Amino acid sequence: MPKNCNFIEKLREVGLRPTKQRIKMCEVLYNREKTFHFTINDLVKMISEKMNEKISLATVYNTVHAFEKKGYLKEISIDSHKSYFDTNTSAHHHFFDEDTHELIDCDDNDIDPVNIKKNITGKKINSVEVLVRIASDNQTQK
Repeated sequence: MPKNCNFIEKLREVGLRPTKQRIKMCEVLYNREKTFHFTINDLVKMISEKMNEKISLATVYNTVHAFEKKGYLKEISIDSHKSYFDTNTSAHHHFFDEDTHELIDCDDNDIDPVNIKKNITGKKINSVEVLVRIASDNQTQK
């Protein structure tokens, strides 16, 4: 969803009712200069701090998944217990810092094209997105 757009109109275009909570969430997610990554708990905290609003965890969860289903957010699963959401919905790579639990965009120029040697019959590859896990090496510099 483009930043600073008419959120009410954009929500209606994709069949989502423009409730007060959805509009507030759009403001937090899309009225900013850069795209960003967040967990649902992060978003609840941002809404509370930036908008001085209380939106229930269930409402945030349901709205985030509705936005993702409509293509306004992308879900990045770190493991079976942790997912992040990205306001940049284009195909791109990520670093996941296991020390800080931060998801960081990785520029396409920093990764050579991935060579997929096998495909599934009757299927085509839509995109390849790499998740690189990083952590401190705990080695002192000499």
